[in-house]
Amino acid sequence: MMAGPEPVCIAVAYSGGRDSTALLHATAVAARDWPGTTVLALHVHHGLSAQADDWLRHAEAVCESWAAEGLPVRLLSRRVSLSLSAGDSVEAVARAARHAALQDMAREADADLLLLAHHRQDQAETLLLQALRGGGLAGLAGMPRDVIREGVRWVRPWLDHPRSAIETYVAAHRLDYIDDDSNADPRYARNLLRMSVWPALVGAFPDAEANLAASARRLSDALAVMAAWREQALPPLLAPAVAALSDDAATPAPAALDACLWATQPAALRRETLRHWYRQVSGQVMPATWVERLAEEVPRKVAGQGVAQWGALGLSLYRGVLSWARPAAVKIDAGAATDAGLSVCGAGDWPVTTWGGCLRVREVASGGVPPSLLTEVVLRQRVGGEQFQMGAGRPPRSLKKQFQALGVPAWQRGGPLVFAGAQLLYVPGLGIDARALAAQGTPQWSMEWLPDANSQ
Repeated sequence: MMAGPEPVCIAVAYSGGRDSTALLHATAVAARDWPGTTVLALHVHHGLSAQADDWLRHAEAVCESWAAEGLPVRLLSRRVSLSLSAGDSVEAVARAARHAALQDMAREADADLLLLAHHRQDQAETLLLQALRGGGLAGLAGMPRDVIREGVRWVRPWLDHPRSAIETYVAAHRLDYIDDDSNADPRYARNLLRMSVWPALVGAFPDAEANLAASARRLSDALAVMAAWREQALPPLLAPAVAALSDDAATPAPAALDACLWATQPAALRRETLRHWYRQVSGQVMPATWVERLAEEVPRKVAGQGVAQWGALGLSLYRGVLSWARPAAVKIDAGAATDAGLSVCGAGDWPVTTWGGCLRVREVASGGVPPSLLTEVVLRQRVGGEQFQMGAGRPPRSLKKQFQALGVPAWQRGGPLVFAGAQLLYVPGLGIDARALAAQGTPQWSMEWLPDANSQ
């Protein structure tokens, strides 16, 4: 006996509005001809509108009605709460929350395909809004038509179709949908563009929608080419992260930029590789104003063999190497700090208020100290004369010489030295003294000093 087809689950983002209603219906009708296929309507309840509960009830009623007619559709909803801070865009925060909820629901339902109902005018509007905000290539490329995010494939099948085609489909099938009252609120940028600018634009340039969407499509192609280029262009510019040394051997320092080599590039290439490198090492997007500034400022510093630090970005320049360090790795002012005793009885973060930070202790397989050494430790200032051994069989040397040998800049040398009695265990910027290392195969802990953010 032959086995039946594998069950397939297709998710559709369903707000209850005209566009998503049309897409959900069209998908469910098509799925009816494929036994074993389920269409999952994903509805996100933002709670922003007084009608949000009514919209959810509408979505439930529609899906129940269609299922009764034999369409393989069911509804899955998720309530989200928005956390807004001063200056936040409600549109952006709501969109991020909605996307996260859609992703979670799709994964929970084992749906690896998620369809969204954005159409050609949506894409044209997106390009215009990004251009008005000074967006770069990624913004001007508009919404991706096909992208995989954490195992879920997000597809916008109607990006090449005009809104009028969707309206025709809705009318032909007499589909019931809701109107979101916020779509008429001119406080939102897209609504303002759609109501005040778009009619005049299309009146003057009838092909504006199609041409803008075509431009976004070409820019999307260029974006893919640029991504491939960046993956090839960045590795030759990387250097050992001498200015962002990690105190924890289990946490390798992020790759640094060879600023001497990078500075020889034309300005446009400097800006692009700087953006890409910073995003890779920090996980953040560098503001455009900083990209412009550093693309000119860093080469001047390099030419003058200068040393510099840009604390707002976590960047430092030392010996021709541009490095990034998480904020907790930046030097603190410990001038007024006094000796502080600490009894460590397990892995975790151990606060030391007099030093304005904490000692992070972790279990490691190698490169740590015996736990017994940390039962009674003292955190002290550097007074001079301390000797540090970098590795087994290597001679102890003064901290100054060890810092210089490893290229640790002055601002990375702050923080307390950790002693067990008279034995030096740990130095920020250098790590654990080799004389204190535990034997292989025995329990051991690593150490890392983390200043508080407000102590930097």
